[in-house]
Amino acid sequence: MAITLKSISRSQGFKAPALALHGSAGVGKTTLAAGAPAPCFICTEDGLGKLEVDAFPLMTSFQDVLDALHSLYTSEHHFQTVVIDSLDHLEPMIWQHLCEHYVGPKGERYDSVEDFGYGRGFMFALDLWRQLLSALFALRNDKGMAFILIAHSEIKRFESPMTDSYDRYQIKLHKRASELIMESVDCVLFADYKTVIEKEKAGFNKVKTRGISTGQRYLYTEARPSFVAKNRYGLPPELPLNWQAFSDALTQKPSP
Repeated sequence: MAITLKSISRSQGFKAPALALHGSAGVGKTTLAAGAPAPCFICTEDGLGKLEVDAFPLMTSFQDVLDALHSLYTSEHHFQTVVIDSLDHLEPMIWQHLCEHYVGPKGERYDSVEDFGYGRGFMFALDLWRQLLSALFALRNDKGMAFILIAHSEIKRFESPMTDSYDRYQIKLHKRASELIMESVDCVLFADYKTVIEKEKAGFNKVKTRGISTGQRYLYTEARPSFVAKNRYGLPPELPLNWQAFSDALTQKPSP
């Protein structure tokens, strides 16, 4: 295709959001996603609890997930949001799918993603993650559907090139898969309880510090040393953990 100035077109502006949401178990990630417009859940774990939502049968393979996305793309329906819950339960299915379908140049087969050696299995798995993202963005771009990717958090050491290393919450996926997800979506949101730091004297001129949870749950939209997050919409740094608060912030026009 010849590229000229006539190839330039104006972007369409705001589209249905593409979100990744991570946090500890039980904080309310699935409940928040259930508040999105007309959601349809694709569950890789049995985590809906008492929530009454529309959902496909529990997924048992990566192909099941692709088939569900294909069904949403090719069928007429009223759904406006697709939710995958959760990514960290989907990842072993992706690895299994890779092992079942990969055939090496010499006909070699593998039983585990680690059997590929030198991290090659995790690199090959990225092609399957890209296949998943391609299907999700096709729903967003062609059908106007938002999507929410739910994941648990884990605490890992971050080796900073500018400061001493420190621990932070990040998406519970292999490093390469986590980076791909974070690069691809519009927002990476971190859900957590609000914590207040209290200090008290402990004798011998020492101060004892402890964190106390207020029970309030918040959605964090910008990265901090303690967790990964991002957004492309200029959202406030923190919001109450409910869909209405997020939606209001998303549609609010910035001050002139």
